[in-house]
Amino acid sequence: MLMARTNPLKFIQEVRQETSKVTWPSRNETLISTVMVLVMVALASFFFLAADQVISWLVQLMLSIR
Repeated sequence: MLMARTNPLKFIQEVRQETSKVTWPSRNETLISTVMVLVMVALASFFFLAADQVISWLVQLMLSIR
């Protein structure tokens, strides 16, 4: 199976053309999104820590490991 050969200059031109169409986020939007992701990661980690502790306590209670 033969692959079509692409002119490197044409390829770079097309890439630049496509990236110019992208709507890039502003600095403020990036900062807000980053903070929101970090807050959600912290909340999720606390939730899973609590869930793990509760499940561990229930398993120990059911098996009378204490």
